[in-house]
Amino acid sequence: MNVLDTSASALRNEIAAGRLSAAEACRAALDRIASVNEALNAFNLVDRDRALDRAGDIDRRRAAGETLGPLGGVPIALKDNMDVRGMPTTASSRILEHFVPPYDATVVRRLEHAGAVIVGKTNCDEFAMGSSNENSAFGPVHNPWALDRIPGGSSGGSAAAVASRCVPLALGSDTGGSIRQPAACCGVVGLKPSYGRVSRYGLLAFASSLDQIGPFARTVADAALTLGVLAGEDRCDATTAREPVPDFAAALTGDIKDIRIGVPRAFVNEGVDEEVRRAYESALDTLRRSGAALVDIDLPHAKYAVPVYYLVCTAEASSNLARYDGVKYGYRSPAAKDSLKEMYSRTRDEGFGPEVKRRIMLGTYVLSAGYYDAFYLKALQVRTLLRHDYDQAFERVDVVAMPTMPTPPFRLGEKASDPLQMYLGDIFTVSANLAGLPGISVPCGFSKDGLPIGFQLMGRMFDEATLLRVADAYERATDWHTRAPSLT
Repeated sequence: MNVLDTSASALRNEIAAGRLSAAEACRAALDRIASVNEALNAFNLVDRDRALDRAGDIDRRRAAGETLGPLGGVPIALKDNMDVRGMPTTASSRILEHFVPPYDATVVRRLEHAGAVIVGKTNCDEFAMGSSNENSAFGPVHNPWALDRIPGGSSGGSAAAVASRCVPLALGSDTGGSIRQPAACCGVVGLKPSYGRVSRYGLLAFASSLDQIGPFARTVADAALTLGVLAGEDRCDATTAREPVPDFAAALTGDIKDIRIGVPRAFVNEGVDEEVRRAYESALDTLRRSGAALVDIDLPHAKYAVPVYYLVCTAEASSNLARYDGVKYGYRSPAAKDSLKEMYSRTRDEGFGPEVKRRIMLGTYVLSAGYYDAFYLKALQVRTLLRHDYDQAFERVDVVAMPTMPTPPFRLGEKASDPLQMYLGDIFTVSANLAGLPGISVPCGFSKDGLPIGFQLMGRMFDEATLLRVADAYERATDWHTRAPSLT
């Protein structure tokens, strides 16, 4: 068997049956990373010794007759904004370049309890702020389908790692599309769970009312498997919900004859690349032929989603990133010698990159006296209207379908000098975060240049089971997810 092309669930079954060792699977992943990462820059850190020790322990437990967990022996990568005890967490920022957390994130504890083998940390936009993965202090990630193209952001390293067959699974965080956009750009599956479904304890905060951790995978079934491991209430995170965690894998029946799919045609008809539009319409037709009903819906406030998002997320970022001041941990400017104010100023100026500074300044401005009511409060009011739009839509439909991105992945540097154009690329993804809804991107085609295109589905809050069921049915009817980049 080709270990690198095997799904996570199949790999776990091979290891559990003794036909493959966890150490062999781990070495295959590590060797693949070593061979492609110079070209991709997908990993900030690879901890070979820790991973092999962990794999060896799993093999010893299997030999002793212990039952392996649902991810027993499966190599996995984490976005470099999730804490692993004793392993650096940088958020791809100079200000945390040498920070080593003393504890594990809840998702890390749950992954390792399930038997997963963490091989390293993936590159991302600094503090998860970006849609192209060009804002990393350690250089951009390159798309494995075309090295001159963006992999999507901010979790581009995780998406590139899965697409390039370095690992079958990776975790990312999604604040405004940062799992779904890279999944679309790299031709893999990316799942953003409902807000509160997965603990954020140990995730470096960007925008606390929007952030959510979720998986990248090559199949919907693997995403469902991983969500089952991650999901559930956590006493360390008061925002996690006391919702029961269903058997997501059992929901993947392939039958969607009772499903109604909402199609917001007025919203998706503007500013969408023609190749993306054709792929989107083809995906809708595939679902219709699989038995689902297509229902036209209206989302009247969706056009305001981007400005609302960039007011809310920057305000929350301004507050959350105030803790990086050179006092308690992280980088401290060696040039700051005269006063505390100078230390704060120099440390933050030297430690943060341009995009992070831009968002901190925007957020501080909208929260300032005289502007709070005009900007931040108004954004919260429109956020409520946007959530109401989806509540009304879900009275008539089970899922809502949109393109994941309005264009195929663009060239590195193409939009770097135009933040507004970059932000407009988030138009189809930010609504799920503002409303707290689950969303998934699945591969649905390729552009004439051979670049992946993603198809996005959004569901009711805490109804990931239906969302995964529809995505799985689409995947069964197509072969886009089976294609791999020719990166050697």
